Amino acid sequence: MFLELLATILAGVGGAGVMMLVTKLTGSRLPRWLTPVAAGLAMIGVTISNEYSWYSRTSASLPEGMVIAETVENKAAFRPWTLAFPYVDRFVAVDEPNARTHDDHPGLVLADLYFYGRWATVHKLPVLADCPGGKRAALADGIAFNADGSVTGADWVSSAPDDAVLKALCGGDNAT
Repeated sequence: MFLELLATILAGVGGAGVMMLVTKLTGSRLPRWLTPVAAGLAMIGVTISNEYSWYSRTSASLPEGMVIAETVENKAAFRPWTLAFPYVDRFVAVDEPNARTHDDHPGLVLADLYFYGRWATVHKLPVLADCPGGKRAALADGIAFNADGSVTGADWVSSAPDDAVLKALCGGDNAT
């Protein structure tokens, strides 16, 4: 965040400097108010660029094997350009390499979900998926794993057939 703020400030200084140079080269024929306008436009441009490039930069830095299951695009009236070109400001990644199953219950998959958000800390949530049943449960207090691999106390949530997280956890072959 600090580096993005620094880049925005430096873009403003650079935009003002370029406009001052152009004004000087034209023999001071341009109005002086163009200098702060150029600085402001440069700062807005860098801010927009950072917003749109956040997802690609963040997803490229994920560890190998992490699969992005779902993205959320942002549109806002106070950012009119996002109405035409929304940008991704949140996504969910599944830690597939560390997913676990039990030999007696191969349809149950235990894995961690990571929730990434622009200007937010990363949140980790362990999730248990019942692939044949088409449902999943967040692991919380009160859940017990029995010796045979069965689970008690889970608060199961039925998922839609096209649930991206369940598809990522079950390899796309969940039946609902």
